[in-house]
Amino acid sequence: MAALEGLRILVPESRELDLFAAMLEEAGASTLRCPLVRILALDDTSEADVFIDRCIAGEFQDIVFLTGEGLRHLVNYAGPRKEAFVAALGRMRKIVRGPKPARALRELGLVPDVAAPQPTSDSVLDVIASGANGRRIAVQLYPGDGAARLVDGLKSQGASVTTITPYRYASDADTALVLAAIDAVIAHQIGLIAFTASPQIDRMIAVAGQLGQEAALRKALADTPVAAVGPVVEANLARYGIRAALAPAASFHMKPLVREIIAWWQRRR
Repeated sequence: MAALEGLRILVPESRELDLFAAMLEEAGASTLRCPLVRILALDDTSEADVFIDRCIAGEFQDIVFLTGEGLRHLVNYAGPRKEAFVAALGRMRKIVRGPKPARALRELGLVPDVAAPQPTSDSVLDVIASGANGRRIAVQLYPGDGAARLVDGLKSQGASVTTITPYRYASDADTALVLAAIDAVIAHQIGLIAFTASPQIDRMIAVAGQLGQEAALRKALADTPVAAVGPVVEANLARYGIRAALAPAASFHMKPLVREIIAWWQRRR
């Protein structure tokens, strides 16, 4: 018998949807694929262009990468300045929040100088705040205000902080699929939901609210096991009163999450 046979999983992943779903299906699960959030390039890259030029000019001593997507978008915007931009990154102290920005750095032949013990903005702050006084720090953000405490904390420690948000979320991503997923959850047709990013949760709740189904969805989520790829996703679930039934203890990315799902389902069976 396949490890995940008999389990139907809602997969809200977007960028690596097919990869993640295939990993689960190879283990025997059936999946409902629902890309809740699409990551898009900026319509106006002027702010990013100025940021890249400032990096090349050596204006920052440290740079914090919160997401791998953020670094990849900046590299794309650099265009013919890519070589100079990568060289500038090599001269800076590079601080990463988790494995995804570390992987994006390795794609450029670079490695992180500092990695947060936990893939959270608070953990980044804990690691670098004590030495932040007087430092010129660039922080790559993601859409929303989830990293506001990091920026405020660095400033309160005396750092000069410059921020850049290099991409945006599409708010209308595959709405029909989102509706179908919400209906399936409310009808208790899903055995597990595997969240891999915080915006996926926000998007599902927001669409349900627009349809007058938020209360029904929240009730169904209380009865449906939820998997979280890591502590950032767990924290966002908790904001909505949802407890993650399972999450990797370390290495917060897809392969450990799949292994944790398999172990959880084996225990249930």
